[in-house]
This record gives sequence, structure tokens and C-alpha cells, in this order.
Amino acid sequence: MDDLGHVAWPPAPIKTGRLVLCEPEARDRAAFIVLLASPDVHTYLGGPRPRAELERGLPEVPGQWPGSFVVDLDGAMIGQILLRRATEHRRPAAVGKVDLGFLFLPRAWGSEYAAEACAAALVWFEGVLPGEAVVLGTQTANAASMRLAAKLGFAEVERFRAWGTDQRLGLRPAESLSA
Repeated sequence: MDDLGHVAWPPAPIKTGRLVLCEPEARDRAAFIVLLASPDVHTYLGGPRPRAELERGLPEVPGQWPGSFVVDLDGAMIGQILLRRATEHRRPAAVGKVDLGFLFLPRAWGSEYAAEACAAALVWFEGVLPGEAVVLGTQTANAASMRLAAKLGFAEVERFRAWGTDQRLGLRPAESLSA
């Protein structure tokens, strides 16, 4: 896991109006496999991983590292939020900043769960690492993610080509996190 400083992990579950963001548990493994093997989820992420590979290789408790939250709705995982330090392999504007990522099962799409969960994760992040900006990268063809980035306050700082397609890098300055 890329460094998030000296963040105490895991945090207490983060509750929103409808969701709970919490540390992954063994009971989430089956949902992680569905999430990572879904062609719909991975349309803009380079394609799904083979289900058989995931069944063999995924740990008993997937995604268990600081900055990885399961998004739970009524006791079932519907998605994952990731906050991780961008490495030197990312765009220069992103290096050293924390990168927000999210994946949601198709059954959760269209209900504003991603906006609700990402906003809660950003508030948590500002509380544990105040003053840090956050970046979010997405394919420009992913209209839903582009809308979510704008709704969350990410301003475009760069467009570029990667993995054979147009990408957008958005930045959310630290001062906007509490807005």
C-alpha cells in the first residue's frame, strides 16, 4: 500500500445516510470477485480480470490496507473506495498526492451511492491528513465518472492519452474538502 502517512487503520466505520464505509472482511471476498471480474465495471479500466484467476489468487480478505474501504449497503458490499498515494508512474501533476478511486457493482449504479461514499471518504481523509490535495483520474469517455468528479469538486488540471484512450486528471484542493 502506498503511504498515507501515519494514518490509524482501520478507522471506525464511516456512516452516511444510507451506507457504511468500513474495512474489508472475509465475507466481502465473493463481492470483490464479482466486482473485479465484471466487464461492465471494467469497461474504462482496461477490462475485467479472469474470474478463475481471482478465485485462485484473491486473499481471504481482499483489499485490506490503509485507504481501502468497502462500501456496504444493508449488510452487503456494493463497492470499494480507494485512497492511495500516487506514485512516480502517475502523471506529474498527481505525483505525491493522494488518488481517489472507486468501483461499484452495476446494481448500485444510478442511485448516487458513489457520490455519497466518495464524499464521506474525502471528509474522513481531510480529518486524518488535513491540508492534502486529492486527485482523480478517469477516461474522458466515462461520462458518469466525469460527472461525479465535477460533483465532488475535482477541477481538470490535465488531459492526456494513456492505455490507448483519452484520460482526464482532476484535482481537488485541500481547502475544498470541507466545502
